[in-house]
Amino acid sequence: MSLIELELERSVHPVDIIEHIASINDWSFDRQDADEISISVRGGWSDYHVSFTWMEDIEALHLACAFDLKIPDARRNEVKQLIALINEQLWIGHFDNWNNESMVLFRNSHMLNGGAEVSPLQCEALMKSAVESCDQYYQAFQFVVWAGKSAGEALSDVMFETVGEA
Repeated sequence: MSLIELELERSVHPVDIIEHIASINDWSFDRQDADEISISVRGGWSDYHVSFTWMEDIEALHLACAFDLKIPDARRNEVKQLIALINEQLWIGHFDNWNNESMVLFRNSHMLNGGAEVSPLQCEALMKSAVESCDQYYQAFQFVVWAGKSAGEALSDVMFETVGEA
């Protein structure tokens, strides 16, 4: 808790910046209210559903990125294993299992404490990091859910870099 309580006005609402970026990139979006926006973004493997939420009480811009993958009950534990293995490798953000919807999310937050302003470049970096992480591990989730592979097998199958295009 801070010794000094300040009422700080932000010059621009963080979600307004996200909406502007979505408009410039011609991405489909829906602004639910002043503090939340959902955007559809095309990735390398899937369309991703990205939600930004401004959380005033903790002064954080939260990002959640999901892709269409329903986890069958029989594969839930193996998906949790895969999430743990993937999260060990990530420097920023993390994957999470959203039990209510039986789906996987990539999540990250950007702290803006003390009235710090967020820049468009920071917002774009948040979005880029989420889409790149989802693209990098998308097939591993597919391998676990639909091909019946173990978490370790699925992860090793996607952890190589290709050079060029076929």
